[in-house]
Amino acid sequence: MALVATAALTLTVTGALPATAITGGEPDGNRHPNVGMIAFYDAADHLRYRCSATLISPTVLITAAHCTEGTAGVTLVTFESVIAEEPPSPLPVAADPGTGYTPEELEAAGYVWGTPTAHPEYSGFTDLANWNDVGIVVLDEPVTGITPATLAPVGYLDQFDSPVLNRTIFELVGYGTEVRKPESGPQKPQPMSYPLIRRYTTAPGQKLTPQILQLQGNPNDNRGGGGTCFGDSGGPVFLNGYLVAVTSYGYTANCRYLGGYQRVDIPVVQDWLTPYL
Repeated sequence: MALVATAALTLTVTGALPATAITGGEPDGNRHPNVGMIAFYDAADHLRYRCSATLISPTVLITAAHCTEGTAGVTLVTFESVIAEEPPSPLPVAADPGTGYTPEELEAAGYVWGTPTAHPEYSGFTDLANWNDVGIVVLDEPVTGITPATLAPVGYLDQFDSPVLNRTIFELVGYGTEVRKPESGPQKPQPMSYPLIRRYTTAPGQKLTPQILQLQGNPNDNRGGGGTCFGDSGGPVFLNGYLVAVTSYGYTANCRYLGGYQRVDIPVVQDWLTPYL
């Protein structure tokens, strides 16, 4: 079964492109103020994408490598819980999509920005044993008034391997809209573009490897509230107050199956992060 990276196209000025996020769950409000949304331009296709990220120091956000590799310009950062209830999106459009956002553009629009960096050993979803789908955004100026999240200690998730894992409930946070039934037409749940807000849900564990945590993502599972989808890439997985993983991939277009999350409690990630923190 093919894996699907979970970055999402953001909204253009002319209309809404499909962009999904938490399936199930509910609006986050101010439960997770250190979880932000990032937006950036891709250097290859010149399109704008969005992901989620978490503040782990006053100047560093952690996210997915596929949200930081091959980007153009600087990356927009916002910690607003509600971006837009309905169109249009307030996110600025780069004057030159080929070069991406500039600090001057984002300062004029009132947004924070930073420099994206992908893990140097990110395999691009080609090496299951060395996934390393983790990246950071280093801010030009420190964030004040928001308490950074706490990374899990090295090896923290090892104690939750099966069968304990299947009884463990994780908390997921990310930006975008839920997969839900439309107001008219075929009543099959599908990705919706608005509202563009921070949401959270819960999900039980399914599988643990040295690199990856997989969670059940079905909102009908009575052990949890749902899962993650495209707009949640790079968003956090929390357990017992620790940030243990970031959203990496899914298996289906409607995001109601398994979700894959890059562990951040492993040496290859934390050794790389240390000089930035």
